[in-house]
Amino acid sequence: MSLNVKRTLLKAKSLAKQGDKHAAAALYNAILDKFPANRQAAQGLASLQRAQPASTQASKQAFIENMQSLVSLFNEGHLQQALSAGQALARQYPDEPLIHNVLGAANKSLRHYDAAIASLTEAIRLKPDYAEAYSNLGAAFHDIGRYEEAVTHYRKAARYDPYFFEAYNNLGNVLMDSNRPKEAVSSYQKALELRPDSAETLSNMLFQLAQICDWNTIESLASRIPALGVSGDKVHPFALLHSEDNPARHRLRSELYVRQKFQRHEASGIIRPEVKPSRLRIGYFSADFHNHATMYLMAKLFECHDRSRYVIHAYSYGMGSDDGMRNRLLEAVDEFHDVRSLSDSDIAGLARSHDIDIAVDLKGHTQHARMGIFSYRAAPVQVSYLGYPGTTGAPFIDYLVADPLVLPPESKDHYCEEIIFLPHSYQVNDDTRQISGTVPSRKDEGLPEQGLVFCCFNNNFKIGPREFDIWMRLLLQVEDSVLWLLRSNTEAEDNLREQAQIRGIDPDRIVFADRREHSEHLARHQLADLFLDTFNYNAHTTASDALWAGLPVITLAGQGFAARVATSLLGAIDLRELITRSASEYEQLALALALDPARLTSLKSKLARNRLTTPLFDTGLFARHIENAYEQAYQKYFDNTAPDTIVVTPWHMAIVAGSATIGSHNEGQ
Repeated sequence: MSLNVKRTLLKAKSLAKQGDKHAAAALYNAILDKFPANRQAAQGLASLQRAQPASTQASKQAFIENMQSLVSLFNEGHLQQALSAGQALARQYPDEPLIHNVLGAANKSLRHYDAAIASLTEAIRLKPDYAEAYSNLGAAFHDIGRYEEAVTHYRKAARYDPYFFEAYNNLGNVLMDSNRPKEAVSSYQKALELRPDSAETLSNMLFQLAQICDWNTIESLASRIPALGVSGDKVHPFALLHSEDNPARHRLRSELYVRQKFQRHEASGIIRPEVKPSRLRIGYFSADFHNHATMYLMAKLFECHDRSRYVIHAYSYGMGSDDGMRNRLLEAVDEFHDVRSLSDSDIAGLARSHDIDIAVDLKGHTQHARMGIFSYRAAPVQVSYLGYPGTTGAPFIDYLVADPLVLPPESKDHYCEEIIFLPHSYQVNDDTRQISGTVPSRKDEGLPEQGLVFCCFNNNFKIGPREFDIWMRLLLQVEDSVLWLLRSNTEAEDNLREQAQIRGIDPDRIVFADRREHSEHLARHQLADLFLDTFNYNAHTTASDALWAGLPVITLAGQGFAARVATSLLGAIDLRELITRSASEYEQLALALALDPARLTSLKSKLARNRLTTPLFDTGLFARHIENAYEQAYQKYFDNTAPDTIVVTPWHMAIVAGSATIGSHNEGQ
């Protein structure tokens, strides 16, 4: 319910002409509440008052003041007070649509979705052309994952008010979340026509343009990217990770986003104990406790945690699920909490009531994240891990889990958290992931029977023209080779094929892979010869998938976290010869391996040997390392010491030193 003065004035005048003077007066007063010197609103209100008989002016004035107070309570964030006041006013004025709209918006913000939908539906019944109520109803449906209904109501809002920026912008957001990037771009373009300076709209549009690989339009806007979200208005930090490898600006964007979106709250109920707990309570928070990349990596970690020393809680705020990964999690953790219906403050309060010692945020700034939970301090120690490849920019997140390759110590200034440096790789892996025993034929996957297969199963938005130029030159130089990519959307396929043709490559030499069940997807890696990484935003889970399946990955070590994940993985599996330091070195290595079958075969043999003998795919070892990090972080808190850099000693070195606190290499396996 943000206030657009020009649009609100037009709406008030329209309502006055229609005879709905109560609602018109409420809008004029809403403007004057925020902008007391606005002459048009004052004149409009005065004209309404002159038109009223003297006997009714007092009651009308009381009504107007009540409406003004209600809107102010909501806009100032006093949601419970707005709810109470709105319910009282609804009994007094049951046919006033503005009251039901505010009730709906307040209930939506409090995550009381059934009540929100009921109130907003009533507002629309009373006023069928109520654009703002349609928009708020769309937002409620969006929040609960009913995307088609959200799209319908946002479109109605825009139809009834063609100048409604928020309706077009929010329509773009729900189209983005429902994987309709071309439509999202169109909606964002309409929003930008109304508000050309909206940084968040532009950054989201750039992300959707990347989803469809529309590099020409991105290039036309490229000069605006460096300034987006660095000062002025916030942008969503994730939206621009792919666009540039600049960790300094990534930090500025995260910090500005957090500063403008979240308040830092002092948590009640956290008291430092006099005696250190015998078992630390670890709380993991995510929307992705189901068949999702995060769970493919983490599932066995939950099973490997040492239950004699840790109590593991999982707090799920994503949609309900009954799939294999959710069921595996339920078996693995000590306590599972479905908290999706709770507010951020209530989730944090629930965690505090469970005496959680360390809260681990697995989402950061990724889709469906709820970082607001941690602004209320869910636990005395709060850690960002795995989901978001960069700094959260949040002063209430104490630690970021990394390693010296993914985050070189000299780059610490680009991260606001204190760093936990794990040995080997920061990324956990499940060393029991199943690879289907049935390998499809090349024909089954649309690949040629002969010729080398270059592969990149990264999401299409990570692909940029810099790496694509290299890939096309490789196809030119390696006879009968093809490039195998993951299918994302038809627009991306069409644009990539067109870009190939521009570079002199037959578009049919790009083959798109349909999505498969995970074990089948792992199995089909055997049809490829070499995985080519993307630059600004590396392969993350897709890189460990490839390595687990026996497919070598060539990467370019960048500057920021997102651009160094594959470097971390290759270091932990002892294949540093596949880490390159420049685009030309990357291209030369890929070409050399493609043209030397014996060398490539030898490399694959080394990967096969290293797969189960190096740290990358040793979940039990990883569990001992991250548990040691948790112990150190909590000890600092217990000692009343400020968070500081934590370096975890590798397990074998700790054993040599006589430590008995990190556990057994094979424990949990």
